[in-house]
Amino acid sequence: MADTKGFGSAVQRAVSMVLVLALSIMVLLTFVDVLGRRVFNTPVFGATDITEHLMAVIIFAGLPLLTARRGHLSIDLFDKWLLRPGWRWWHKLVDLLIAVVLGLIAWQYFHSVGEAQAIKEVSPALTLPRAWAYGFMAVTSAIAAAAALFVEPPKHHDLTEEFGS
Repeated sequence: MADTKGFGSAVQRAVSMVLVLALSIMVLLTFVDVLGRRVFNTPVFGATDITEHLMAVIIFAGLPLLTARRGHLSIDLFDKWLLRPGWRWWHKLVDLLIAVVLGLIAWQYFHSVGEAQAIKEVSPALTLPRAWAYGFMAVTSAIAAAAALFVEPPKHHDLTEEFGS
């Protein structure tokens, strides 16, 4: 089991580094593109295509990590009631719903891979094939769907101290 945790940590670090690198490239590209437009009246050719692909990498590479850490947007309006031990079933139901939605997203992207290959879909400026991006989004969405099924439940504790009875 220690090997699994070590492997999981290594994967998380590697994915985190990919995310940092992709975001840094996107920031640098945007800076150079704006500078080129304003100072030299010459934008970076294909900057929009590259930015779109980097955005897909950032969002979908991070999706399984975010899901595994229970990092999706949540509202704590009802924590007084929902974070009690008797409501664990509710959290598992929500996790199942998240897994189903992410599974549907993965299925749709898997379907899009075939369509993109059939029509030879490419990005506008650089003519980068889109099928690989859809495949990447499909795989990471499927991994996130699986992660949603095995995510640890939120910390349940007695909230009477925090909220009163």
